[in-house]
Amino acid sequence: MIILNVELDNFYAFRNFKMNLTYPKKIVGSYIENEHLDNHPNFRYKKVNIIMGANATGKTTFGHMIKRIFNFIDKKNYTQITEVIANRKDNAKFLLDMVDGDSDTLYRISCTIKPNAEEDYSSEDINLYIKKVTINAKDSYESCIERLEKSEQIKNPNYIEELEKMDKLYWFFEHPHDDGRRILRLPKNDKKFGKILEKILKALDPYIKKVERLRGVENAYIIRVGDNSVIIQDGEPLTSELLSSGTKTGVEIARVVSSLMQGLNSFYYCDEKFSYIHSDIEKAILSLMIDSIQPNEQLFFTTHNTDILDMQLPKHAYTFLKKDITDEEHPIVCLNAGNFLKRNTDSLRRAVENDLFSMAPATDLIFDIANL
Repeated sequence: MIILNVELDNFYAFRNFKMNLTYPKKIVGSYIENEHLDNHPNFRYKKVNIIMGANATGKTTFGHMIKRIFNFIDKKNYTQITEVIANRKDNAKFLLDMVDGDSDTLYRISCTIKPNAEEDYSSEDINLYIKKVTINAKDSYESCIERLEKSEQIKNPNYIEELEKMDKLYWFFEHPHDDGRRILRLPKNDKKFGKILEKILKALDPYIKKVERLRGVENAYIIRVGDNSVIIQDGEPLTSELLSSGTKTGVEIARVVSSLMQGLNSFYYCDEKFSYIHSDIEKAILSLMIDSIQPNEQLFFTTHNTDILDMQLPKHAYTFLKKDITDEEHPIVCLNAGNFLKRNTDSLRRAVENDLFSMAPATDLIFDIANL
């Protein structure tokens, strides 16, 4: 599945939030190859999405919300979305335009949850419908949406029956560990993972000599660190003090890279996994991820590293989130660099340094401490 448009209202801190993930015209000489639906050159979508912004602007929360919607679609359990409604006295809504590249189908999932402040939500509170259209050879996203909006919709009170219209979703989310406890999820029957893991860990820590499978134990590896060894196993915590914070994160990054290189999923959300990793390593791994993206796949990558701005990516690949708590209607908004910087000579780094997107952190509050 590829996401083309997202609208969120009354979930987490999102109010009237919109993010569009299409772009209007072909980019000549783009570093990202085939940034369109396979066999549909006019159906352009943002294949790589670099999400940046100050702390607490919604980068991680946005990923969590998309993951909850995916789980809701997959498992048909409405609590995935109702438990993150911000104001139970008001409607909560989401709209998602998605495309299944295998079946050349564009879906629009629209869901409204009625107010329910007094008791637990029930299935009667869920008002969901799905529209879909077939993507023709010369169609664009805009032409399909025009056709979809003109099509008639027969209301179905059973949201589960509506969700049955959807094809199977394949996604991969990797988020930071807020509780400091890193429970490993290692891939099963993945012949390339061990080699990828070894390369990444050696790049992060030259003292690592080798990574090899642990015989007789399913989904377990031995990391040879100098004269010592660290055993990692699926479902177990990674607490060894022999590995640095960045090296531990490298295990999770290797999962994303391995899945991308083998095309095991179609949607990837890699969220702030490089906080303890050198900037050059982050740029190199991101380049590898981009080179590994296959047709009809999509990558989201959140970061605070401004060196990423110097990569030769189209400007529409960069989206900046900002939060304004004084704006009750739109407390979190997204600004896409491609809508502001139109010329090839426009410098994205200079625009960020000059705070064109109004996303600079409140450093004045830190400096005020000196006057206490």
